[in-house]
Amino acid sequence: MVWVKNLKWVIILESKQQLARSGALTVLTDIFDKGAYSNIALNHYLKNHSLSQQDKALLTELVYGSLSRKITLEWYLAHYIEDRNRLETWVYYLLMLSLYQILYLDKIPEHAIVNDAVTIAKKRHQGAAKLVNAVLRQFLRQEIPDVKAIKRKNKRYSVEYSLPVWLVKKIIDEFGEDRAVAIFKSLLIRSKASIRVVNPAELEKVKRMTGSEKSVLSPVGLVKAAGHFSDSDLFKEGKITIQDESSQLVAPTLELQEDDSVLDACSAPGGKAVHLASYLKSGRLTALDLYDHKLKLIEDNARRLGVSDKIKTQKLDARKVHEQFAPDTFDKILVDAPCSGIGLIRRKPDIKYNKAGQDLLSLQKIQLEILDSVCQTIKKGGIITYSTCTIFKEENQMVLKQFLDGHPNFEQVKLHHKQEDIVVDGCLVITPEQYLTDGFFISQIKRIS
Repeated sequence: MVWVKNLKWVIILESKQQLARSGALTVLTDIFDKGAYSNIALNHYLKNHSLSQQDKALLTELVYGSLSRKITLEWYLAHYIEDRNRLETWVYYLLMLSLYQILYLDKIPEHAIVNDAVTIAKKRHQGAAKLVNAVLRQFLRQEIPDVKAIKRKNKRYSVEYSLPVWLVKKIIDEFGEDRAVAIFKSLLIRSKASIRVVNPAELEKVKRMTGSEKSVLSPVGLVKAAGHFSDSDLFKEGKITIQDESSQLVAPTLELQEDDSVLDACSAPGGKAVHLASYLKSGRLTALDLYDHKLKLIEDNARRLGVSDKIKTQKLDARKVHEQFAPDTFDKILVDAPCSGIGLIRRKPDIKYNKAGQDLLSLQKIQLEILDSVCQTIKKGGIITYSTCTIFKEENQMVLKQFLDGHPNFEQVKLHHKQEDIVVDGCLVITPEQYLTDGFFISQIKRIS
């Protein structure tokens, strides 16, 4: 009887895992075929389907894992599928997420992966089930193809670390091969759960309550290997907020005074705006964005953290700031500029498949236009912090240099940090392998005349 009970338990467990796999297939199809953002598509599915925490965790792992390893999985599948265009896309994605489990998830039995994939295929199209079964069983029977056998170096790195060839070449050119490979490897390491403690005096208390560790970068940051902080009472009560460690370094650089007039020129979703507002008493912050739904995100963030009275949102293109605000309006300005987002790949792996090298110069043009506009509204002696969540010089150091070359009434303010390895020429330059955070760039300029 014990054996029968255990067998029933296995059958029930595999049935639940099948729900997670089927859900992952739906989400991946939305991402690949409809261009949905991974985090939005996943959150939408989880919100609208009743799943246990265990099933949610598996579904999340399957989505982000398959997405992170997409190029690698496609290379393996190419050895077993002559023409992927002859398959319905959902069949190909089902094979991809099944292969991900076989290759990278040690705790799931291979027979369960194959059986669930076949069952899912049968429910959609009886004929597809035979192909799915054949491909997966052939993969299990044969020796796994060796990525190291790829002769062209950039192609090998591309397949091994699931990065487009252009991005492999770009990172190697900018950082050298050894550091580039360290960056490649780090992007496949799962993101930490990171929070900012709103009241610094409560850091130790929150650390104990959450079982977290102190951030080595942010004095108000806590991190865990994994965690769902947004479900906690601390989050709902506005005592913590979810924010990457590198992002937490931005607001303190402005050294806000209680009565400052502040502009956050590219504000949504508002994580930095609410951090800035926490320093103000009689001062006020104007938060800009182009879209109403993004302004609502800022307002929701401000309401939860109790700083709504210090933040005014306004729908405006940051390149038009000088047309709406008079000269000498602001004491401090933050330009957290629109960028390629390459520093966010670990958390948002679909970014690496949706960018191209030529995007960088077009983004640089927008970044300079924003700086040129907002600088006309800063007071003499006022400072502007310019930040991005990317790691490339075209969007970072080159923007700073071009701005200063064209604006002799501004000078660079040198930034400092206790972790000296992130300080480069007076800027904070954080690459993903250093502290397993987002890649980030922070610089500062001051109006001197």
